Amino acid sequence: MVNPYRSLELLAPAGDMTCLHAAVLAGAQAVYLGLGEFNARRGADNFTLENLGEACDFAHLHGTRVFLTVNVVILPDETERALDLVRQAWLRGIDAVIVQDLGLASEIGRTMPEVEMHLSTQANTHDEDGVRAAWALGMSRVTFARELTLSEISDLSDIAHELGMTTESFGHGALCVCYSGQCFMSSMIGGRSANRGMCAQACRLPYTLENEAGEELPSDGEHLLSPKDLATIDMLPEIAVTGVDSLKIEGRMKSPEYVWTVVGLYRRVLDRLAQDFDERFPGGECSIEDVLAAGHGEGVVPTADELRMLAEAFTRGFTHAYMERARDNGIMSYTRPNNRGVFVGRVADVRDGEVVVASDIELHAGDLVEFWTNKGRFAVSVSEQSFLGGGEYLLPVEDRVHKGDRVFRVRSAELAFVDDSDAGLVPVEGTVRLRIGEPLTIEFACQGVDVRFEGAVVEAARTKAVSAEEVYDHIDRFGNTSFYLDALHIDLDDGVGIGFSALHKARTKALNQLKDALLASYRMRSLPKPEPRDKKRRPAVSDITVAAIATNPACARAAKRAGADAVYVPVLNVKRGTATLKGVLTDSPEQAGYPGRRTTVMPVVDKDPLNRDEAVDYWSYAKEDKPLYVENLGQLLKAPEVGAVPEVGPHIPITNAWSLDVASLLGARRVWLSPELTLRQIADLSTNSPVELGLTVYGYQELMTTEHCLLMSQGPCNQKCGECPRRREARYFKDRKGYRFPIVTDACGRSHLYNAVALDAAHLLPELIEAGVTSFMVDATLLDADETAEAVARVCRARSLALNGGQKVDKLRGKTTGHLFRAVQ
Repeated sequence: MVNPYRSLELLAPAGDMTCLHAAVLAGAQAVYLGLGEFNARRGADNFTLENLGEACDFAHLHGTRVFLTVNVVILPDETERALDLVRQAWLRGIDAVIVQDLGLASEIGRTMPEVEMHLSTQANTHDEDGVRAAWALGMSRVTFARELTLSEISDLSDIAHELGMTTESFGHGALCVCYSGQCFMSSMIGGRSANRGMCAQACRLPYTLENEAGEELPSDGEHLLSPKDLATIDMLPEIAVTGVDSLKIEGRMKSPEYVWTVVGLYRRVLDRLAQDFDERFPGGECSIEDVLAAGHGEGVVPTADELRMLAEAFTRGFTHAYMERARDNGIMSYTRPNNRGVFVGRVADVRDGEVVVASDIELHAGDLVEFWTNKGRFAVSVSEQSFLGGGEYLLPVEDRVHKGDRVFRVRSAELAFVDDSDAGLVPVEGTVRLRIGEPLTIEFACQGVDVRFEGAVVEAARTKAVSAEEVYDHIDRFGNTSFYLDALHIDLDDGVGIGFSALHKARTKALNQLKDALLASYRMRSLPKPEPRDKKRRPAVSDITVAAIATNPACARAAKRAGADAVYVPVLNVKRGTATLKGVLTDSPEQAGYPGRRTTVMPVVDKDPLNRDEAVDYWSYAKEDKPLYVENLGQLLKAPEVGAVPEVGPHIPITNAWSLDVASLLGARRVWLSPELTLRQIADLSTNSPVELGLTVYGYQELMTTEHCLLMSQGPCNQKCGECPRRREARYFKDRKGYRFPIVTDACGRSHLYNAVALDAAHLLPELIEAGVTSFMVDATLLDADETAEAVARVCRARSLALNGGQKVDKLRGKTTGHLFRAVQ
């Protein structure tokens, strides 16, 4: 087999130019970066079109590829601007673009087929259907969800390779507790959308766990939505043999020191593993089983010092997370949502305004240490005056500190990255020929590229002949270029005479030729003017419909009696014994089944659950020629294959006209719009929409879908979710302002966190109908039968009033209209 460690691309973050330099010089084979708009880390310094070309040149001269992140949903008035951004970035030298938005991906493929596209992890690709959907969209690479196991990564990589795609998986850095691209918590609470690159990290805030009565339940900390950081440096052999093509390091909001340290450590260990593989398996004659069984030679695995350096770069505590099928509290950082660094020692003595710290590790001037006291935490810098000797350090303090308090180093001066211009130079090997009667010749070679420059004919010296030392000295003056002379071969006749300025000019022209040759494939790019898009015909709509999502037969039948035209039932609640009432697994016997005519709702995540070995047949209720409510991209493409008619749920972000066209092309008849759209944006979308538009107008908005069961914050469990007693009682996370967020865990062990405040837009039906919405949903997941009937009847009455004179129902107090009048950032 091919050496798996040499073929594994190390992909590094670049939040700004200094971080890009750090990543490239630390050994990354590719970097990913964003421009000011349309990237999932808009809070980073990022790049501009003005300095993107410089960044690409620097990376490419070092043999490093550059991927542009345009990995957010695109709003109706942004499509052309986003497309032009990709065009301009391509002309400046990017190697690929990472996209989430279906419409933008479609338009890039139509107008710029030469641009390589990678499907972002924001697209929630976690199963075979998702991989095949990525291929159908024209992707050359798919980035997996962070919630996959090693076995799943291996299986899906095999499928992607059969389709001609490469694969990418996260290997280090921050974990989102929610499936990427599925989080609405930040936008619903504070208007800053995680799906637009403005996440406010509500998951890192403190919460308490409560029951229905408001009683606080015991937990191991207060940061109940905060995972540890992913670190896989000690399991690189297991990752490499999965066949995944790229290992991604998170961190575009992190410092250059973080990038320099983390990328450098992974590069170091990968290189050792690659060399060890070559020594153990010369010629590559081995199997995957041989590689895993052979172990490692001495000094190959990460050392204790390397692991310490990794922790000092940044850590909330490290975990392998889901790669080893873990989904319990071991992946969570309940006690600390930010960098905890490494343990240094304890306070040995307390003096007036000063303390003596007895450190187990050597500290350096410029280190930042943090004191953990019973009054909180605070940080102090180590200075030259801090050293007492014998492992003791004298540090000034203003806060109350006690003897025995713990001290952590959260920034190490040793790990600092110095962006030295000389350190970024590219080595060049040269040959200069000075033969009398022949042209002066300079040849330069770099990264497999050779150039040759010929100057004037060399003449014999009239006075003093030039020496080899002088030739070397004047050729080796690269000045403000991207190169340095690594070796120079001189072929010099005796008695050659030449002016030093001639050598300088020849060297400069040869170096310019070399740079042009190395960057030629990027400098010669052009793009044709795109052809206009075909106009889509808006479908005829005869009725304004009211529907309801119900998770139990009682609510479903109550909705029908109250006037709902259609009932939607989640597939995980259809089977007898799986129904939930107000989000709680119900013990009461069901007196009657669901209505015969119902639409099945597919789950946001439909891969096999980690809490059991048997597979779940999510597709058993999909019926030919019947509607199927789909919630991820793989389902959208598969539904027509099984004969069903897809209706696109809001977890597939359809937020612009181009994505509406894609949904229509894939067979959708209706799109249930994203809750992050405003009323005005909905009106923009409805113009010439090729599909019917629906919107949820009552219920509690789902904020997160998590692979980790949030009920485990109460303590470990046996993970038998089908019979879990905690699912039979209501649970909430309460925030600092007193808002209570309901938790619902399904039979697969995945949790769903809901908004504390119910959505109500029923009083806006006249405006919504005018804006082009033709279907209205009541989400009764957290309602009982009476509440469901009341909500559905109210929406039906609102419809009747709107269609017969434009009157409205009254607005309910204490509810939210979501983003209908409040655009997301």
